[in-house]
Amino acid sequence: MSDPMRPRASLRTAVVWEVLKDALDRQVKAAGRESLDVLDTGGGSGNFAVPVARLGHRVTVVDPSPNALFALERRAAEAGVADRVQGVQGDAHGLFDVVERGGYDAVLCHGVLEYVDDPAEGVRNVVDALRPEGVLSLLAAGLGGAVLARALAGHFKEARHALDDPDGRWGTSDPVPHRFTAEQLTSLVAGAGLHVAAVHGVRVFADLVPGVLVDTEPGALEALLKLEAAAAELAAFHSVATQLHVLGEARGATED
Repeated sequence: MSDPMRPRASLRTAVVWEVLKDALDRQVKAAGRESLDVLDTGGGSGNFAVPVARLGHRVTVVDPSPNALFALERRAAEAGVADRVQGVQGDAHGLFDVVERGGYDAVLCHGVLEYVDDPAEGVRNVVDALRPEGVLSLLAAGLGGAVLARALAGHFKEARHALDDPDGRWGTSDPVPHRFTAEQLTSLVAGAGLHVAAVHGVRVFADLVPGVLVDTEPGALEALLKLEAAAAELAAFHSVATQLHVLGEARGATED
């Protein structure tokens, strides 16, 4: 099946999608089942949930927005996967008011951790939704990317403020409550009892390159995608990525 994240939107999602798809493929082999139970917290209108369902998996999306869940229902129907996608209104804090604890082979927590009051509690909650040997896909805003973006825009005081702020915010009007370093995210994942399997920088270059160049220069999009993929695994670029992706693995069953 072709990559559902291409072409233009792939600049923001391609790295995460490839890592996630590989992880789900490994889960299928390990579980001996072709269809997994996947939980997408904060999954909104289904940017990842619908493509995951198209792989044959059952996906439960938890999101606080009724409008997003309505869009999810419509998108799933258009993709022919309405029978494999369920939307539930809720949030990470009260996750087990709406879903089963320990009931999922994989949990996606994308763009959620930035907005919870206690990120450590947020990670523990989504980890508690995993079955033994389940996998967590965690995507959150990176501190370095925000500092670099503010500096390149000429907002040097805001860049310095973000650098020094414990939550990585550049000012009181910053819409993002929390940003993270790779070390902070891996510490949260490990602290919740998971093995950190991989860390990737996301949108290392994509947010810095003029869109007109990508859209008009022949071959530019494909070349930029390849550059993003190559840089994503290099620790040197994690510190300037707009987002950071951590893949965590639960290994409870293998430790018994």
